[in-house]
Amino acid sequence: MERWLNQQKTSKSEETLETYFYRLKLFVEWCEGRGIATVSELTGWDFDTYENDRLAEDIAGTSLQNEMKTIRNWIKYLERIEAVDEGLSEKVHVPDVPDSEQSDETKLHPDDARPLLDYYRNTPPLYGTVRHAWLELAWHTGARMGGTRALDVRDYDSENRRVEFHHRPDTDTPLKNKLDGERPVGFPRSVADAIDHYLQHHRHDLHDDHGRQPLFTTSQGRPATNTIRDWSYRVTFPCLHTACPHGYEADTCDFKDPHQASKCPSSRSPHQVRTGSIIWQRDLGFPPEVVAERVNASIETIEQYYDHATALEKLEERRRPYIERMESE
Repeated sequence: MERWLNQQKTSKSEETLETYFYRLKLFVEWCEGRGIATVSELTGWDFDTYENDRLAEDIAGTSLQNEMKTIRNWIKYLERIEAVDEGLSEKVHVPDVPDSEQSDETKLHPDDARPLLDYYRNTPPLYGTVRHAWLELAWHTGARMGGTRALDVRDYDSENRRVEFHHRPDTDTPLKNKLDGERPVGFPRSVADAIDHYLQHHRHDLHDDHGRQPLFTTSQGRPATNTIRDWSYRVTFPCLHTACPHGYEADTCDFKDPHQASKCPSSRSPHQVRTGSIIWQRDLGFPPEVVAERVNASIETIEQYYDHATALEKLEERRRPYIERMESE
């Protein structure tokens, strides 16, 4: 498994590699539990049984599709190096998922994001903390987790209310789309104010292992991706601003344990914050090409997976400038 992951480093981001590792780790642990010690023992029956076991866990269709696709790509690599019989990868079934299910991702809903941001902005002890500053930036830019981790202090421009994302693979902060991911992204003054407060009062004045000054820091320097995931889960607890929608008592809830935060039904991962942000930006009326540039995605991806406007709303968006032009004649 490690050899295949190492080969992916030339074309995949660290975030993607971690996702591949997690998917394969689940499969390897399942194999170990069934006494499968080497890859040469794998059969089509094993892949089918694993898929059914994952389905029994009520896994989302898109998640299962991605897991099985990763397993199949790994098996193809094993075929190439003759570690398994040729044709074994064809026995890995990758389920089809309807487009409607693919676009219906769990997200941080705008109706939840606004109260969360208001709560942090209006709670002095929490205002400008690293979690608050990260949420402000992540929500208002729609950036990927790896992008927020890659930012340095020098990439932030308070006066002009923007950050610039840079691909710096030689010093451990690559962007998913490499040089194509480099871009400036702007945001409102309220976001810059929160980041300014964070820099003045809460940022650890540290450099990373490469002598750079990360924008977001822990007591050890630049945060690991798992640390940012933890920030995201804990900063999006709904009980921060309202009664628990799941009936738990906030003071005694097990999900407040850092190791359990991701299990809260309403806490959200960095990717789910990004998903909600993109949909929110489209709902605000930002054209798909503008959103695509801000979040570093293709226009096709924005329209297929993140555009929830109705047919009438899309018609109105298309015709508005032309109707206004007709009225001015």
